[in-house]
Amino acid sequence: MNKLLKLTFAVLAGLTAVGAQAQDVKAGEKKIAMCIGCHGIVGYQATFPEIHKVPMIAGQNAKYIASALNAYAKGERKHPTMRGIAQSLSEQDIADISAFYEQQAQAPAAGEAAAAPANVAELLNKGACASCHGANFSKPIDGAYPKLAGQHADYLYAALKSYQTEGNPYVGRGNAIMAGQVKQFSHAELKAIAKYLSSLNGELRTVPQSKMR
Repeated sequence: MNKLLKLTFAVLAGLTAVGAQAQDVKAGEKKIAMCIGCHGIVGYQATFPEIHKVPMIAGQNAKYIASALNAYAKGERKHPTMRGIAQSLSEQDIADISAFYEQQAQAPAAGEAAAAPANVAELLNKGACASCHGANFSKPIDGAYPKLAGQHADYLYAALKSYQTEGNPYVGRGNAIMAGQVKQFSHAELKAIAKYLSSLNGELRTVPQSKMR
């Protein structure tokens, strides 16, 4: 068994409890007030700690959303705003919010991914990206991994780059698998990967939400 697979199984084993909390979609809809100011505005752009469009989370895997929120709460993902929000949520809040966003988009299932340009295909193979995120990058092998197809390119680039970042109090992500895979690429290569992934048809959406509900 190669090193990547060993790390993958170890991470999945550690995430078995994530998403085990009973989920209530209707309850989750009542708990997203702190989310919609960024994630409920189409094309909304974050300016701190980096400039990029906020990720589309409607249609994302609930298990992944929950694991991401827990990572922000623990400081494994560095982002002052997200950490403050995540730390204010209970385990039940996280379960409910994650369940709500998973079903919010109701988008058609993504089809087979368009072939990547030769140089990008080489990078994707080098990083073994499909081994976790699925052949079409919208059907991960486990819900703990995110759907990537159609996500904003500038966000994907910032996210990938964050796994290379060390010693920054505001930017960085701790994940043994991703750190090992991403550190072998230059920033230009990460941008090329992000651009391709964003061009694919996916299930992720931004569903406009009003604060006046």
